[in-house]
Amino acid sequence: MEIKVDWGGKLCRINLERGVDLSIPFIVEFQQVNCFFAPFTADQPVKAETFTGSVASGGSVNFYNHFLNFHGGGTHTECYGHISEARESVNRVLREYLGMAILISVYPTLRPDGDRVIEETTLRVLLQGQQPTPFLVLRTLPNETAKQQRHYSGTNPPYLSGEAAKWIASMGFRHLLVDLPSVDRESDGGKLAAHRAFWSERRKEECTITELIYVPEGVRDGHYFINLQLAPIHSDAAPSRPVLFEVEV
Repeated sequence: MEIKVDWGGKLCRINLERGVDLSIPFIVEFQQVNCFFAPFTADQPVKAETFTGSVASGGSVNFYNHFLNFHGGGTHTECYGHISEARESVNRVLREYLGMAILISVYPTLRPDGDRVIEETTLRVLLQGQQPTPFLVLRTLPNETAKQQRHYSGTNPPYLSGEAAKWIASMGFRHLLVDLPSVDRESDGGKLAAHRAFWSERRKEECTITELIYVPEGVRDGHYFINLQLAPIHSDAAPSRPVLFEVEV
């Protein structure tokens, strides 16, 4: 199936059969991605009297309870409710599921203290001359496939500086997607500088951050059409599936 989209006065063709899934699934095994010492994804069949919700155990159907930590075990999209007392629902904040996106690959800067940080100056160079799109996708380098199973807890993974997040917001990007456990440092004393800068003022009403994506190596930097699919769960975050589509002008 092919659709046509008007992008800045140009009619673009998009083949919906060639999407690239950027999500890391929530899976019940030790090799699942994990961060912030979150409990691993688990499930168990429902049992009641003579009923068991497991075909393998003699039941008629599989009927399982699933236990997930949205922030710690797979691709998820979050809203301002992640850092607010009201814990707003991402499913009420996100109303922009389709749009144009820019994908860029970036080497975090090694600071004297050993932290690897995506800095504002780096983003300014990589995005120089680019017109902002609703979605910005950041792929960190090196881009090992091991990111899809990595246990990040206690490793101080790369993150964005508060200045970088503030600049992204000032440019008008509304939805930020990263292949990191968080846009902020693993342990920062609760500052959450990047989260707060990105959701400044009225942006908290419509902007989202998607973390723990994985962009395959064969996907080149550039402009794409994106479909950000979100599980219909009322929470500050929910499992999500961003899908990229090539744009033909």
